[in-house]
Amino acid sequence: MQYRTLGSSALNVSSIGLGCMSMSGTYGKSDDAESIAVIHHALNLGLNLVDSSDMYGWGHNEELLGRALKGRRNQVVLTTKFGQVRSPDGTRNLVDGRPEYVPRACEASLKRLGADVIDLYYQHRVDPKVPIEDTVGAMARLVDQGKVRYLGLSEAAPATVRRAHAVHPLSVVQSEYSLLYREQAEETLPACRELGISYVAYAPLGRGFLTGRIQSTSDIPEGDRRHQHPRFQDQNFEHNLKLVRRIEQIADEKGVKPSQLALAWLLAQGADIIPIPGTKRKAYLEENAGALEIRLDASDLGRIEEAMPPGSAAGSRYPDAQMKGVHL
Repeated sequence: MQYRTLGSSALNVSSIGLGCMSMSGTYGKSDDAESIAVIHHALNLGLNLVDSSDMYGWGHNEELLGRALKGRRNQVVLTTKFGQVRSPDGTRNLVDGRPEYVPRACEASLKRLGADVIDLYYQHRVDPKVPIEDTVGAMARLVDQGKVRYLGLSEAAPATVRRAHAVHPLSVVQSEYSLLYREQAEETLPACRELGISYVAYAPLGRGFLTGRIQSTSDIPEGDRRHQHPRFQDQNFEHNLKLVRRIEQIADEKGVKPSQLALAWLLAQGADIIPIPGTKRKAYLEENAGALEIRLDASDLGRIEEAMPPGSAAGSRYPDAQMKGVHL
């Protein structure tokens, strides 16, 4: 396993992490026993960055992770997030960044995780109703109290990152970043690099599109929320599939999986970038880790860029309502 340091923190993390969202029903059914086995296998491989949130299964994911890490807490950099809450009628997600909510959310996460401290604590979505200075100020108090070690933001635009970092140093910004969806991430990266903040790339495989295993919409399980995402619908799907097939061709020529090529491309964008592909299967976990063995030269990177240039994907990365809550 290879490792990278998160920002100016003392956290040394595996160059590829494990996103745990899919273990809590987001992408079809999941099995707790199988998910725990995947987490254990990740730790055995030396992969130590696991990514959770209090809204993944509305607490289920943190409880699952807590069970998986019993007796192995010292092997992992434990990260989770707060800030997304359910509407009273349960039909949609809301955002709560109020300073008084922050410690309550943290205490609840610590209890579910069975942990004394969270290594990296993110605000999951920026609350446009609350100044970021107030939210991060409350997060900083958690650091002072020893309940959290380092701070991060998810889906924050450059100006927000700068304002937050002025209150308390951020170690990480997390956002969607892949060959398919690059623009907002690459808009934020210069500010992060100026401030010494690492970038954690979620959905680095385009929510499965870049694996090459989705060749028709029937390959997406029933009840999977990707059916609601514009990139997987109608003409958008067909357009994006043609792009993915270009990546598949390059991967075939190099004797690697499309997923591995996509992850290797991300890793080549800078030592400050850490992809966290999510999976609930051991075979895919091993496939993802295999990307660390791939070296791309300038010619390879040029071909990949030509095959899937920025802005070439069709359809937004979330439905319209959710797009209003990202990159704020």
